[in-house]
Amino acid sequence: MATDIVAQLAESLARSGVEEEGELSYKGQGRKLDDAKSVEEMVKEIEAFEGLQALRLEGNTVGVEAARAIAKALETKNQFKCCHWSDMFTGRLRSEIPPALNSLGDALILAGARLTVLDLSDNAFGPDGVKGIEKLLKSSACFTLQELRLNNCGMGIGGGKILAAALSQCHEKSSADGAPLSLKVFVAGRNRLENDGAKALAQAFQVMGSLEEVHMPQNGINHPGVTALASAMKHNSNLRILNLNDNTFTEKGAIAMAQALKHLRSIQVINFGDCLVRPAGALAIAETVSEGLPILKELNLAFGEITEEAALAVARSVKDKDQLEKLDLNGNYLGEDGCRAVKESMESVNMGALLGSLSEDEGEPEDDEDEDDEEEEDEEDEDEEEVEEEEEEEDEGIKLSTPPSAPRPPDVSSFLSFPSPDKLINLGAKRAALIEQQVDVSDSSKTAEAFLKIASVYKDENTEVKNAVLESIDALLIKAFSSSSFQGYSFVSCVLVLLGLIKSEEKVKPMRVAPGHLLALEHVVQQEYFPRENVAVLEAFLSRNNKALESCVNAKNSLHTTLQRVRAES
Repeated sequence: MATDIVAQLAESLARSGVEEEGELSYKGQGRKLDDAKSVEEMVKEIEAFEGLQALRLEGNTVGVEAARAIAKALETKNQFKCCHWSDMFTGRLRSEIPPALNSLGDALILAGARLTVLDLSDNAFGPDGVKGIEKLLKSSACFTLQELRLNNCGMGIGGGKILAAALSQCHEKSSADGAPLSLKVFVAGRNRLENDGAKALAQAFQVMGSLEEVHMPQNGINHPGVTALASAMKHNSNLRILNLNDNTFTEKGAIAMAQALKHLRSIQVINFGDCLVRPAGALAIAETVSEGLPILKELNLAFGEITEEAALAVARSVKDKDQLEKLDLNGNYLGEDGCRAVKESMESVNMGALLGSLSEDEGEPEDDEDEDDEEEEDEEDEDEEEVEEEEEEEDEGIKLSTPPSAPRPPDVSSFLSFPSPDKLINLGAKRAALIEQQVDVSDSSKTAEAFLKIASVYKDENTEVKNAVLESIDALLIKAFSSSSFQGYSFVSCVLVLLGLIKSEEKVKPMRVAPGHLLALEHVVQQEYFPRENVAVLEAFLSRNNKALESCVNAKNSLHTTLQRVRAES
């Protein structure tokens, strides 16, 4: 059985791309496509592919001339549906991206394509990049769009406004055509949309009313923008997932969102972690949860400055939610007694296992906390008024200067570039969440690389470092493997290639294998999130004699024994 799986894996590595029905993939090949000559073979394959429905270009870098050549090949593909085009402009000048996108968009319009997926995540194209897809978004090619993924594109406020206007116009034109735009998935995390961008998009969301998933974490949105989004969500009754992690609700925004949730009986995942919902906001959310939300699976109110009384209200509110899988109240102001009380409350209704860790609790708040909160709220209101006055004086309606959102710790990218135990510890209590946000888990190669970098600092004799490594790895891989689009075999193959245990046709320089890599892998293979079918693959390669593992004999033997046990148990 293991031999068959290994053969399949080797074959997949040798192929240019794993194709599903109607899909042509060049994902993760690292090609530098500058001109028409560099894409000659690709163009021939696209032209020859009858019934082409999806094209994957992720993980390559496409220049203007190369994009024009690819576009020409797409002009006849009238069955085309899915653009998987994330991370395809690495190293390009920002001025190159709009004309490249324009060419590709014009080709799809000419072909009469009816898109369902448009993914341009991890392309730092800014507002100009949004202009590059503006025509496409307004065209009939996007009347059928179901998923729009623009994560980590640096759109800013201006780009958010352009995007919102394009979506609104697309809805208007498609409605006139008899089939209104019914966008289901919207992803735009890490784009610095701030309040104005959020408000503009909220108007488009309200008009569409079809959203099922909204992911807008880390956008510097404060309570005015959150309130606008809350109003829009009321009109999207089929919403299942709402992820606004790491924006700043404060009580006003949290209360507005709690009111909106009362209209969302299909909601399954609510992620308001790192949003400063505060006690009053948490109480309002708890009231909504207790009164409705019958199929709620996950509620994240971590790092929200919530106190014991409010946290207990939240814990009690989920007691009748028989589909609940996780409640996260970590990093709040509970204190030892509060943590104990919350745990007891959950255990009393046999839900103790669903409560996330409270290990990063901030302790009880200072006496003057409420007074400070009120002053902070007042300052936010004053800032908002000043911004509105500035906007009235601007010609194009886009702020020249905006209040900065909460700065992100700069050490995350530093750690991933040059890992060390001290850097990992210095990331602090939120390290797992910070790393999770930094890594694109839709890309198995990037996930594998991040996993090995974290694992490289593993120290079995240092409990603090060991726990930090395992906690960070678990958070990263749980998120990755929980995605339906994540390819487990691809992740395993990338790990093996990076460790030098198998060769790749691409020029990949393997890293030096450290005991931590194997010990962390030993932990991972025992976790529920790790697919059991991948255990046999790892066991097969670990049973071979390989010079790369000679310096880690003890760790290798320990991992091999664990793999054998896990496979026997499954």
